[in-house]
Amino acid sequence: MRAIYATDLSAASEAAIASETCLECLGRIGVETIHLVTVIPSNVHAGMPGMNFSKRREQALGRYQNVMADAGFETDTNVVRGMPHRRINGIAEAEKADMTIIGSRGQSPLENRVIGSTARNLARTTVVPLLVNRVERETADPDVLREHLFQQILYATDFSANAERAFDAFSYLRHATQEATLVHVESPKDSGATDGDPSDRLDALASTLATWDIDTTVEVRQGDPGEEILAVEERVTPTMILVGSRGRSRMRRLLLGSVSEDIVARASGNVYLVPPSRTA
Repeated sequence: MRAIYATDLSAASEAAIASETCLECLGRIGVETIHLVTVIPSNVHAGMPGMNFSKRREQALGRYQNVMADAGFETDTNVVRGMPHRRINGIAEAEKADMTIIGSRGQSPLENRVIGSTARNLARTTVVPLLVNRVERETADPDVLREHLFQQILYATDFSANAERAFDAFSYLRHATQEATLVHVESPKDSGATDGDPSDRLDALASTLATWDIDTTVEVRQGDPGEEILAVEERVTPTMILVGSRGRSRMRRLLLGSVSEDIVARASGNVYLVPPSRTA
């Protein structure tokens, strides 16, 4: 597998890259090659006061590349200028990457707003599965919040085609997964929108995971999907939320897309967001 590792050279990015446990988890699911990508926003110029981009890039990327090489990954570096999420997506397509990885402090106020906006924009537009690796907030020397990226997964589904595609990610995530919680949220507007009993459908998915020795529980909840998924995360504290980025129909694309975007922005821990197929 090939991964794009997007970094803005911040403390948040460095914490995610420097975590030996996180890198070990990536290796366990089959990642062999990592392309380190730094995007300088178009509105930022080297001549601005206090901006020594050249020296900072060389030092940081060299340090990151050494860490990943020591962990056994093949690596290269890409330094580009432009709109961060667009350039990251472009490189992901050009390299035929299997996932994009970005470190983020999550619900930050004014600080780190560039990486925060990039994570949100990638959540809307990513062309490959997006791993948002959450790090601590409000500290100058942050650490990752949950090192074992895929050990305990909360999978949220509306039984759409894209949700099924997200579930298919277990085919490789399972090599690092021990437990899973499967959740479906029904809202009043969704009454009768799915075929079959949701509990039965979740049980069928749980049976698949059982063949891979993953301990699984299922839960059907009522209410707002985003709020209910985050409530389950708070209760079970998974290491990862796994969710598709689009829902049941084109008519509801923006609404259901906003649920996954909301989860990326507000989740306490890591999020693995799976978009529709590139050929869809």
